[in-house]
Amino acid sequence: MKISETEILHLPILIEQDEDNFYIVSCPVFKGCHSYGSTIDEALANIKEVIDICIEEEKEKASEMNRFVGFREMQVPIKNVTI
Repeated sequence: MKISETEILHLPILIEQDEDNFYIVSCPVFKGCHSYGSTIDEALANIKEVIDICIEEEKEKASEMNRFVGFREMQVPIKNVTI
């Protein structure tokens, strides 16, 4: 994929909330593209900055970016454990 300056990328963003109520965001298209914030809006603003950095680093090798395929939910049975 070749990235031009006027092209708009539609990127998937994963949003999670950790045990301290911070929002953890990541973009699976770029390896290691993660950030966080105390609100979703702050986390999204932060990930945009990280994505901009990733795009700059990947411009030369844009064809090597991960290709987003989709999301799935998986059911996993958990056995009750008594201690």
